[in-house]
Amino acid sequence: MLYWALIFFVVALVAGVFGFGGIASASAGIAQILFFLFLVLFVVTLIARMVRG
Repeated sequence: MLYWALIFFVVALVAGVFGFGGIASASAGIAQILFFLFLVLFVVTLIARMVRG
């Protein structure tokens, strides 16, 4: 999932450089959502491992 967030981030950067505002903002939004979803799943996994011992 972090891989997809990085891909959308790169797409947003490239689109921003070439001036495609709508594509850049959409890609940046998707990348941000995927990144935060990845962080939440990572924290949940860490907590689950700590609880199991």
